[in-house]
Amino acid sequence: MNDVLHFVSRHGYTAIALVVFLEAVGLPIPAALALLAGGAAIALHQLRIDILLVTATLAMLLGDVLLFVLGRYTGWTLLAVLCRLAANPESCILRSAESFYKRGRTTLVLAKFIPGINTMAPPLAGSMKMRVGQFLWLDLAGCFLYIFAFAGIGFVFSGVVEMLASTFHRFSSGVTWLLALGVLAWASYHAYLYWKHRVYRVVPRVQASELAAKLASQQDAARLVIADVRSHGYYDAGASRIRGSIRIEPNRLRDVLNDLPRDKEIYLYCT
Repeated sequence: MNDVLHFVSRHGYTAIALVVFLEAVGLPIPAALALLAGGAAIALHQLRIDILLVTATLAMLLGDVLLFVLGRYTGWTLLAVLCRLAANPESCILRSAESFYKRGRTTLVLAKFIPGINTMAPPLAGSMKMRVGQFLWLDLAGCFLYIFAFAGIGFVFSGVVEMLASTFHRFSSGVTWLLALGVLAWASYHAYLYWKHRVYRVVPRVQASELAAKLASQQDAARLVIADVRSHGYYDAGASRIRGSIRIEPNRLRDVLNDLPRDKEIYLYCT
């Protein structure tokens, strides 16, 4: 924390803006920690609150707009890349899409406070063709709320931040070892999750032409079931879909497993 305070006081607004931008585009950078230090620096009259709020908000908004545009023009390709970094890619997109389905616009406003959805929300909004103006206002509100909250906490508890920085400096050797053990425990836990969910990283696929050939044969078509499991936001009653396919909501897959026939080949298609 002492190093963070020193870094913030020396480089000021540029440092905080860079950190929040890097976190916004998906890098594991502790923007909240930088904002806490920035709030403490404001209380110590090293930074100005108006400049900090404006620069940090615009930097975070810029990162979100970049992902929004990429999400709009790359579709789910970018989302798939981001989800490969997640511990459980099986639920990564579904969790974010379900949040949009249940909460709608408020997801963008609160996304920064929700781990796993904070980076996914802007490209998901872009891939769902959300209007640019609507995205900008909602995301701007979310960025400002997030930055104001953590900078405000740093401002209110500036004395605590200073005390932590002083304690860290005094016992830096011991604290460094504790941090190292914490990082090792965190890395081990995520390595375990990565190994546990490895099965979801290899999904058996079939070529569209192969399935079309089976559907063209009456004998083969009678032995297969095709299920439309596209995520929320992409499916509606008038959407084009494979003839004869059944609709299964992706978040209800576990509930309907026992209802699916055991003596037929089952094919799923998603977004």
